[in-house]
Amino acid sequence: MTLTAANATYRTITVSPIAGSLGAEISGIDLAEDLDEEVVGEIRRAWLEHLVVFFRDQPISDERFVNLARRFGTIGRYPFVPGIPGHPEIIAVLKEPHETVNFGGIWHSDTTYLEQPPSATLLLGREIPPAGGDTLFANQYDAYDALSPALRSLLDGLRAVNSSARADVSKTREDRLADLDLTDADLDYESCHPVVRTHPETGRKALFVNVAHTARFDGMTEQESAPLLNFLFAHQVKPEFTCRFRWAAGSLAMWDNRCAQHNPINDYHGHRRLLHRITLEGDTPA
Repeated sequence: MTLTAANATYRTITVSPIAGSLGAEISGIDLAEDLDEEVVGEIRRAWLEHLVVFFRDQPISDERFVNLARRFGTIGRYPFVPGIPGHPEIIAVLKEPHETVNFGGIWHSDTTYLEQPPSATLLLGREIPPAGGDTLFANQYDAYDALSPALRSLLDGLRAVNSSARADVSKTREDRLADLDLTDADLDYESCHPVVRTHPETGRKALFVNVAHTARFDGMTEQESAPLLNFLFAHQVKPEFTCRFRWAAGSLAMWDNRCAQHNPINDYHGHRRLLHRITLEGDTPA
């Protein structure tokens, strides 16, 4: 991936890459204000180029957070956790001091077990531990490009089955559901997607399997699929494909779920961590 120097091609924002493969901080704007179309367009262009963009010192209200998300797409719904009071579009990503398992604490793309996984996720820091709780991100364009031509050719023709039942690798969902009365709680979602998807906006190819949700290749058993899937799971999160973000209250991240994975690090036992999450509707992977 070719790096763009800070603010080299942007008129209204400053864009500063934070790692070689993906990730950039955007500064020079106040998200509490109404953003004009040029600013929104430049943020979107930076997001498509860097896969995940970060904003610092943006302690915006829940209402403003929802309005901001709507500037970038149609807000979707997470099937397992209800929204916060007054704002059903927002879910709380919460770990209490007494808990030992965090929310989604494994490498993954969000809800790939849905027929149309979200295009984007926006996450806003509300309460952050004094240390720990960073989030890692991984570039799935670069992961695909780094494979041998022969393996890329093989993977281009494969599809994979993704299941919400595999979410037991992170017990958070089940722990939360024990206290909820949700119709969807007893449902398992399953979908079949290309192992390599073509991004509908950039036209680039990206690996689209993940250890949290991908169970097997279509037409194969889990045992038959495991050797190659396990190789891909390890390959796609190599350090050279990643960046790391240190949260603070008022920090906001927006990532492209179609070509980036993320992994929240669970290293802050005894402290409360609360973030607010909104996902944007996506399309059927192809």
